[in-house]
Amino acid sequence: MTDAQVGLAIATPIIIGFAIVLYGMGVLQRTGVLLAVLSSLVIAAVLFLTQ
Repeated sequence: MTDAQVGLAIATPIIIGFAIVLYGMGVLQRTGVLLAVLSSLVIAAVLFLTQ
């Protein structure tokens, strides 16, 4: 794995974790969390596969 792929593998779960924490604090609604999770997964997959 390249450095960029390692970075994506580390950053994506952190983004998802922050979204879940913000939902737990009442900052984000459920649709916002779902959008953040799905967006980060799609972006990470596209960038991971094109590296």
